[in-house]
Amino acid sequence: MKFWTERSLTARTTVLFALIACLVIGTLGGYFYHSAQVSLQRRADVVLNGRVEHFSRIVHDLYSVSELKTRPLLFETMLGAEQDVLLFRRPGEAPFVDVNPAKVAVPALPAAAVDSPPGFADIHQTRLPNGVPVHWAIATATAREDGAEVEVIAGHPMTQEVQMLAAYRNRILLATLIGMLAATLLAWYVLRRALRPVRAIAERAAQISPASLSVRLDSDAAPVELRQLTHAFNAMLDRLADGYQRLSQFSADLAHEIRTPIGALIGQTQVTLAKPREPDEYQQLLESNLEELNRLSHIAENILFLAHADHAALSVEREPVDLRAELIRIADYFEGPADERGMRFEVDAQGVASVNPLLWRRAIHNLVVNAVRYGASDTVVHLRGTQDVAGATVVVENEGEPIPEAQLDRLFDRFYRADAARSAFTESNGLGLAIVKAIMHLHGGTACAKCPAPGVVRFELRFPAV
Repeated sequence: MKFWTERSLTARTTVLFALIACLVIGTLGGYFYHSAQVSLQRRADVVLNGRVEHFSRIVHDLYSVSELKTRPLLFETMLGAEQDVLLFRRPGEAPFVDVNPAKVAVPALPAAAVDSPPGFADIHQTRLPNGVPVHWAIATATAREDGAEVEVIAGHPMTQEVQMLAAYRNRILLATLIGMLAATLLAWYVLRRALRPVRAIAERAAQISPASLSVRLDSDAAPVELRQLTHAFNAMLDRLADGYQRLSQFSADLAHEIRTPIGALIGQTQVTLAKPREPDEYQQLLESNLEELNRLSHIAENILFLAHADHAALSVEREPVDLRAELIRIADYFEGPADERGMRFEVDAQGVASVNPLLWRRAIHNLVVNAVRYGASDTVVHLRGTQDVAGATVVVENEGEPIPEAQLDRLFDRFYRADAARSAFTESNGLGLAIVKAIMHLHGGTACAKCPAPGVVRFELRFPAV
């Protein structure tokens, strides 16, 4: 089986086509051979029945038994075949006319009805020592001179027919072999030409590399049967190019993100070590460095969480969570930071969500932090939760600067910031919404951002029912 699967598609299809051609030609040849065999046998039976019927009429109408005995050569001439058998005899007696050049053994044949024409059912068959079949027919007639019964027996060895069928069989076998060979060569030639677009696609695909991800397969030039494949391949290349671009951007953003705290650590340490300092100054340096190290630790923790989420299974342990109680608890937790900006929370929720509590709270926390950071001062942050037969929905909505439609789809990208200036002010690392998206992926849900009205930003999390 392995040997077969390792062969090329052209070779396998050619072999299968050759086998099909051999089967079809062989089946047709066998059918024609059988038809010819049946026709020859039927013809021999017709001749035999006609022969015994003809000679029985001679016995009944033309010649007496004594006249028949004196004319054996006449019947040999009338047979016209060297191996054919013709016997005239009275029932239970030796033949008085015995034409049997090849000395074929005459079988014991059942008596036929007197003066009744024989039919195909009355044909009997024996075989010669070499396997050649012999057909026999018998008829019984009343003699013209005394009304006694005379049996007329005719036999026909199928020697010529067997030779003819053997030659016909050999021609069929030869035609089958030639047809299979011709079909094999033709199939190979046609497949080579038919698979030329596949080779062109392979050559085109071989040109694709990380430096040339913009290369695409020519779907218009491909046959109809391959267009679906080329469309799917081009769509895969689009996804790979997008992923590669995001990965490159992620690497650049990560390097940029950690460069700032590392630069601050190096600069402050170099300034401090430039000359002797008081212990208080060293303590201030260590405290400042600790803040930068905590920032680096937070970035590393978020990146590690995203890496685990990318490789985790799409199932998490879930339990029912009361939407209203949890959203109220989150609003109370962020009440202090919200008061500093003159913001307040409004909770409107009911129902239960089947989620992982820790991941659920982290996702809502990130959305609330985002709303407090980027929301306009002296506004209301709305927290809503609903449940239906399909699952539960959590909405975090705030008022703030309008976000262009083109940026809404990118808000959940890693290190992406819609407002770089404000992000720098709020010390955001651009991973909060990416973590939200990863958590929704683990739950099999969806996260989206909308601007239902000018200056209103709404984040919706859809958790499916278990």
